[in-house]
Amino acid sequence: MTSVGQKRGLADDEKDYASILETIATVAKENPGNRAMKYFKKEDFDKLADDKKATFIKCVRTGFENPTSGLGAYAMAPGDYEEFSFFFDPLIRDYHSADAGAVHKTNWDASNVGEGGILDVTKLGLEELSMRVRVGRNLAAFNLPGNMDKEERVRFEKTILEAFKKLIADPAYGGTVYSLTPDFGGDEKNPNLITEKKYQELVDAHVMFKDMDADPFLKSAGIASDWPYGRGCWQSDDKQCIIWFGEEDQLRIMCMKKGSKLNEVFERLKTLLDKVESIDGIKFARSDKYGYVTSCPSNLGTGMRASVHIKIPNLTKGGSDAKAKEVAKPLGLSVRGTGGEHTPIGADGTVDISPQARLFIEEREIIAALYKGIENLMAEEKKAAA
Repeated sequence: MTSVGQKRGLADDEKDYASILETIATVAKENPGNRAMKYFKKEDFDKLADDKKATFIKCVRTGFENPTSGLGAYAMAPGDYEEFSFFFDPLIRDYHSADAGAVHKTNWDASNVGEGGILDVTKLGLEELSMRVRVGRNLAAFNLPGNMDKEERVRFEKTILEAFKKLIADPAYGGTVYSLTPDFGGDEKNPNLITEKKYQELVDAHVMFKDMDADPFLKSAGIASDWPYGRGCWQSDDKQCIIWFGEEDQLRIMCMKKGSKLNEVFERLKTLLDKVESIDGIKFARSDKYGYVTSCPSNLGTGMRASVHIKIPNLTKGGSDAKAKEVAKPLGLSVRGTGGEHTPIGADGTVDISPQARLFIEEREIIAALYKGIENLMAEEKKAAA
């Protein structure tokens, strides 16, 4: 059994540090945008004990195996951000454009944002939008997904199943668990196991995540290992709340609906999070400096992504989102396809937009930034029409 902070066995090539260090130096020289390689310093690595060297290599492996990475690092256990702060801290502050002394603060109180605490897009001349707010969370008692072995993934699934039982028993949620785990070990069957056909149906409906084993970044980081053990999701009866388990973070907790008031999904998510963490055995991993701990440094802090689907046909003329991304970036917005990152935009010009900031920003500021971003993007859409 792998305990928190204890690392899985190394492949033979991970023991060949000279070869790895040479690769890292080459990748860093040829890819200046790869932050993991930029902040990897041989003198820091040489000071580490052998077991820590092995851990550190695992943290940056995705960076040197995928040279064009923009970040290129994943933590393997909640404590890695402190253990290897000489590396992670400058990388994190570079990525998030943060001052050296910045400390993350959590604040969900959105009562003073918008008009009377309401962010209603009808005030911007829009009708109902598809709205979603999600967060990444990990449990303090487990390794992060990149360092879990099959046994720990199953143990984690069994732990979170206790939380799902409480949600299913609550009339406000109810719901169903869908699991991909073939078995729980030995002769123990998985009562929530679904068929391949059902899995594909859930993927197509954007309820379940895609096969992680096909992602080279997640494979290098060890996050896709042991697929599909420890993977699945819970969905509420009204289909508006979903919790993925076993993806890039142990939990991706999300609420979604069609409507005009952004506060509705934001506040329901907070209620769901409080409900989950109130259950015995569920304690989210946190850092005093970085807020909620996530596998990827890009999601630290709030771990939040608040998004809407919005039509911008003039900024996506010709079926390309290039102009939309060019306009959105200075507005602090990310533009994605309707199915998420690396998916196409809608034929009618529908895209998924969200504020870029995650860390050193409060949750309430993110939902307010989404509203302001919609307002600014629609102004640019009108300019493009003219």
